[in-house]
Amino acid sequence: MRELCLKCLRPKDNCFCSYIKPVNCNIKFIFLMHPKEMKRQKTGTGRLSHLALPDSEIIMGIDFTKNERVQQLLKDPNYYPVLLYPGEDAWNAHKEGFAEAIGKKKLLVFVIDSTWACSRKMIRLSTNLLALPKLSFKGSYRSIFTFKREPKEYCVSTIESCYYLIKELQETSIVPKEANPEPLMDVFKAMIKFQLKKENDRVEGRIASSHASDWKYTKTREIPDFD
Repeated sequence: MRELCLKCLRPKDNCFCSYIKPVNCNIKFIFLMHPKEMKRQKTGTGRLSHLALPDSEIIMGIDFTKNERVQQLLKDPNYYPVLLYPGEDAWNAHKEGFAEAIGKKKLLVFVIDSTWACSRKMIRLSTNLLALPKLSFKGSYRSIFTFKREPKEYCVSTIESCYYLIKELQETSIVPKEANPEPLMDVFKAMIKFQLKKENDRVEGRIASSHASDWKYTKTREIPDFD
């Protein structure tokens, strides 16, 4: 049995920890992870985001209405809680009044870490999250998640969402200018390159198939250098 890294939960011979560096952005991120995501994606982008963002937390569940930790955070007067989710009524970093609404409180961002279909169900059931102000992006972004198809062009992964949010909040000085969010993308790019290499190895028969869906992949794919 291969020895696992206890931090990133990957085998030690292809551990991602060398890419994970702390991103001190003065935001508290809470990753609300669907049980399927926790089971299937032990080293998914939500977990990698959590490892790079000090003071962040992962809370697993579907309906968070009565979740003790979520309720505790929502009642804490030191935080200004928001739900990272698109919508016509959503704030963004540049929207007039947003910085004033936060005031001297610490921004607390709840991030749904799941598929879009499961995310909608989680929010529908979690009435305490539904009542929160929504926060989204001013800009439009395309995911570099080349080995995974998103349902819409504007959909980005959890780790990309955190990255772009921090970048936009820096533009309005809600996040300190000296904060460096690049480690989030560094570890994400390393993960993409690793996944594509393994996919190509399976297609060319260098390693055995390990997933039920591997039969779908019959052609090798170009591995981006991201330079």
